[in-house]
Amino acid sequence: MFKPFKLIACLILFCLYSCSSLYVPNVPNTPMLSSQGEFSGGAHISLRGNANFNGAYAVSNHIGVLLGGAYMNSERKRKDLNYKLVEIGGGYFTTFGPDKNRILEIYAGLGTGKTNRSLREYNSGDLISTELQVTDYSKTFLQVNYSSKKNNNFHLFGNNYPLNYGTALRISHVSMDNFFINGIGTPKEDNIFLEPIFFTRMRLSDAVQLQYTTSSNFGLKNRKYLTAGNSIFSVGAVINVGGIKKKK
Repeated sequence: MFKPFKLIACLILFCLYSCSSLYVPNVPNTPMLSSQGEFSGGAHISLRGNANFNGAYAVSNHIGVLLGGAYMNSERKRKDLNYKLVEIGGGYFTTFGPDKNRILEIYAGLGTGKTNRSLREYNSGDLISTELQVTDYSKTFLQVNYSSKKNNNFHLFGNNYPLNYGTALRISHVSMDNFFINGIGTPKEDNIFLEPIFFTRMRLSDAVQLQYTTSSNFGLKNRKYLTAGNSIFSVGAVINVGGIKKKK
């Protein structure tokens, strides 16, 4: 019965200490669009202070557009990390199932980001070296989302909170536009990342849900700086206005 708690603890430690890459993935946009005119917006934060926002709008019964971004500024004794990212996209969504409560979404998009990282080494408490890494990069991605609005109730303090679940697979190609170490131009890198994502939403009202997101990150190329060293572990809130409602 303690295995889920051990798994969560391992994920937390992994997210806290797996930070070797200059690429920091953002929380993917999983809007669960279901009909024309629906709007979805979300804000998420990780344990490391990685702040994300997502927005999506259904321009028709099957076409949606996306906007997302992320920002983090972490300062520690041995390492500082500042990064920002913005991305846009669009694609196709459809509902299926007896009550139209299952959703399939396929999106593609592009983005741009920048990462500044300072690495410091100490000897007996004295600073002996500092390395400043700066890169601007471009990103393209393809993403498939599957989710369900079929609710399972979570009972807490005498109240029932409906839960629904989803998963996504994102394939991202990230390529450095420039790369400097201590102000000196350095050979650029690129990589292809596979990012499986899982999320759970707890509905607080017809429009507002809490979301927990976790993911892994796998790089298909052997790189020194653009590696698969970061993953996602975040909590946030999502609003959906419009769309197909669950039948009472």
